[in-house]
Amino acid sequence: MLVAERQKKIVELVNERLSIRVTELSKIFSVTEETIRRDLEKLEKENLLMRSHGGAVSIVKDQGEISYLEREITNAEQKKAIAAAAVRLIEQGDQIVLDASTTAWYVAKELPDMPLTVLTNSIKVAIELSKKEQIKLISTGGTLLSQSLSYVGPLAERSLSMYHVNKAFLSCKGVHLERGLSDFNESQALLKKQMREIADETILMVDSSKFGTRAFSQIVPVTNIDCIITDSQIDEETKNELEEKKIKLLIVD
Repeated sequence: MLVAERQKKIVELVNERLSIRVTELSKIFSVTEETIRRDLEKLEKENLLMRSHGGAVSIVKDQGEISYLEREITNAEQKKAIAAAAVRLIEQGDQIVLDASTTAWYVAKELPDMPLTVLTNSIKVAIELSKKEQIKLISTGGTLLSQSLSYVGPLAERSLSMYHVNKAFLSCKGVHLERGLSDFNESQALLKKQMREIADETILMVDSSKFGTRAFSQIVPVTNIDCIITDSQIDEETKNELEEKKIKLLIVD
């Protein structure tokens, strides 16, 4: 494959997936990681993408929120495994908050019917938990975002401010070790920040593709997270940096 053709394909992949890692591009095109880094440097100079820690992210302006149906099928197996690990951290009598991520929905599906209080801004999570009689469910209410089937806005924020929980289970679109957690939607980012603030402990549930990427709106610094659950594709450099920051890391197969 010609260099120009490879670089064109790289831009297409980045825009399609919104973010991608150097290691993955190296495997896809059967070239060294150093070659991919040179490609990304050139493409960034041409304003076709933005380099990030360990990869590249799309600079397409109309990204917006990805629809729930699309997010459901993206890295589904990793998300299910991460959700199962998160459920093991939940004990009877806990008071928790779940965001509107698909991983949180998988948590809701996996949760046994046991004495528990769950606060959420997700319609999908609420519907799933409504089937479980012992779980006390509290919905924030607010302005509905149809793409993510979630509530945001001032009413949702005021609702959250009335509560305190043991554990917050959150996900996000990007995890950058210097720039922190981020999301495409500013309203979602604000709500997730508040979810962290009302919790004693915050557990981040993200598949490895999220590391090194940045979305539009910052949530909190990485050091504000107590525990990260991710899959085994996380690279050694990221693992080492998280250990240096004293962040507990749970890796699932």
